[in-house]
Amino acid sequence: MSEKAGMIRRYSVITRGNAPHLVKVPHVIAMVGLPARGKTYISRKLAHYLNWCGVNTQVFNVGEYRRLMFHNQYDGHDFFRPDNLKSREIRNELAEMAMKDMCTWLHNGGEVAIFDATNTTRERRQMISDVVQEQLGYRLLFVESVCDDPLVIESNIKEVKLSSPDYKGKDPDESVRDFMERIRHYAAQYEQIDEHEDCEYSFIKIYNVGEKFLVNRIVDHVMAKIVYYLMNIHIVPRTIFLSRHGESELNTKGRIGGDSGLSERGREYASLLGEFLDEQQIPGLTVWTSHMKRTIESAVNISAPKEQWKALNEIDAGVCEEMSYEEIQDKYPEEFALRDMNKFRYRYPAGESYEDLVTRLEPVIMELERQENVLVIGHQAVLRCLLAYFLDKNYDELPS
Repeated sequence: MSEKAGMIRRYSVITRGNAPHLVKVPHVIAMVGLPARGKTYISRKLAHYLNWCGVNTQVFNVGEYRRLMFHNQYDGHDFFRPDNLKSREIRNELAEMAMKDMCTWLHNGGEVAIFDATNTTRERRQMISDVVQEQLGYRLLFVESVCDDPLVIESNIKEVKLSSPDYKGKDPDESVRDFMERIRHYAAQYEQIDEHEDCEYSFIKIYNVGEKFLVNRIVDHVMAKIVYYLMNIHIVPRTIFLSRHGESELNTKGRIGGDSGLSERGREYASLLGEFLDEQQIPGLTVWTSHMKRTIESAVNISAPKEQWKALNEIDAGVCEEMSYEEIQDKYPEEFALRDMNKFRYRYPAGESYEDLVTRLEPVIMELERQENVLVIGHQAVLRCLLAYFLDKNYDELPS
């Protein structure tokens, strides 16, 4: 039985469950490209972002299935030779296993699944399309990473691939030679996605880690969101500093929100923050604050360009602005109880929720992904959202 026919037979009985979803139709993101082209980096980064946005996302990496099957025992590049029929059968079986788990996960409530594999042949991509779109009725987007820059490839091999379990404890030079042979085996049968021959597919081709993009048939807001994100991420090493503002006058009174200036202790913090940043001598540092006095005043002693973002303003507490938590509990006991039940989705009357705040901060995240060294001086709820993004925390963990 052919690889394609076997896959269709295996999945033809799967149907969609009835659980509520933020994404109406499940989506599969299928990676495409030779090894050492950043596919796994892109997969993890994208999953990270979508989960932060509240979209239930999971990566299914075929390489991990291989390592699990062989208990992390790797015998060399011959396993990936196109003419090695026994290993090719095993590789197809591993891809089937990952696909089966992926489809089961989507059926049980997943929203976006990322199929992280090389998928370098048209036959494999057609098989994925037949299963995902024709059999299951899900949406499918191919993400192809094309790179011919030898410096980028070499850097990826040395920094990422040689730290994988495949090469643990092995001679680095020998490992590089083995991995280059592995790439050569895949290159021998690699068929890139073609904008004319494959025009029926939805896809984005990323050239040389963001130097150029080719986008085709983006059919809904989920795909548009993914494409927009992928066109903004980069891999340039940089540092992002996050600092809460200094103590404000309302902080000293135990009241939330408002737009008061810094207290005496807050001004002392601003002075020390300026000294610390100046000592670091960070090249090209930019300082971002909200439009609120306490963040602007916290930045006055820093010798760097400053930008004010309204999107960085603290969460709007609505009718509870400038109240203490004790006053809120006394005046709005039902609201206080509701907030404890679901802190992420709880919205203050006439105000915002953490869920609203995540939506508001999306443009900030996009710009942070494009920037180099940045210091964000922000507010407690805002910094929780930003930390959750960078630390890959889901929305249940985000508010704490």
